Amino acid sequence: MSDDYWNHNVHYHPVVLGAVPDACGEALDIGCGDGLLTRKLAGRARQATGVDRSAEMIRLARERGAHAGNVAFVEADFLDDAQGRFPEGKYDFVSAVAVVHHMDFEAAVTRMARLLAPGGRLAIVGLAGNHTALDWIISGAGVPASRIQALRHGGKVDPPGMPVEDARMSWDQVRREARRLLPGCRFRRHLLWRYSIVWERREAASAPRPPAGD
Repeated sequence: MSDDYWNHNVHYHPVVLGAVPDACGEALDIGCGDGLLTRKLAGRARQATGVDRSAEMIRLARERGAHAGNVAFVEADFLDDAQGRFPEGKYDFVSAVAVVHHMDFEAAVTRMARLLAPGGRLAIVGLAGNHTALDWIISGAGVPASRIQALRHGGKVDPPGMPVEDARMSWDQVRREARRLLPGCRFRRHLLWRYSIVWERREAASAPRPPAGD
């Protein structure tokens, strides 16, 4: 598979890349899959690291990113970092595309935010579920747009072995929780069944506290 394939997640990579701060040092791509976004981040950061729980995805990522000197891929669960491979406050940029709906939203978002250095940015692209009539109307509007984009790009392609799971939280639930956990974040609902959240950690004290019980 080449790096020019298209799907609904790849379609919103420009949203993520547009959030990368200038002179970005360390970037962390959570749930990196085959590493496509991580490799793109390497063009905008001094060092880009992709992390994924799937051994197969990391194998693919390493194969496809072997030529890049400033890219690393780690098989790990970033929420269960007993070895301390992902220190809090280290990263200038953290991204997560189609990942958060596989996890507890509060735990995942809180951990991602705390990985950021002061002034660092978090960019999330995720999925949510339709719970209202308006949700279904908006989602229906995405069908022709998706078909047009697929035709333009030669079809929709997903990396083999990519985990698939339905989103449990509604669009409104995600919006409310994002604004509670990440005050001042920018939330947008996009046409092709994705939302984006962009948030900047202003200072050391602004990172959310860990969920109760941690």
